[in-house]
Amino acid sequence: MQEYLQANPMWVEYCKIPLVTLGFENNYDVFVKVQGGGLSGQAQAICLGVARALLKISPANRVPLRSEGLLTRDTRVVERKKAGLRKARKRPQFSKR
Repeated sequence: MQEYLQANPMWVEYCKIPLVTLGFENNYDVFVKVQGGGLSGQAQAICLGVARALLKISPANRVPLRSEGLLTRDTRVVERKKAGLRKARKRPQFSKR
């Protein structure tokens, strides 16, 4: 994790939040595969995956994880490119003459 997240302490700690919330910091070894997005998005994906895995281990973990907001997925996605535009919303420059 230190190598992959470039030893950024904020992202490393963010990945550990579900384990720290339940007091399992030293009880589990976590192996993950993530792809796409940036490092912060991948750290958030790791956090969500770990929280969901802890939920499968014991349904009693739902209440503390839910109260911390760790079971909510960020639903934002990239907007599609529209015809006639350069990007999703960027228009060609208007020329008066």
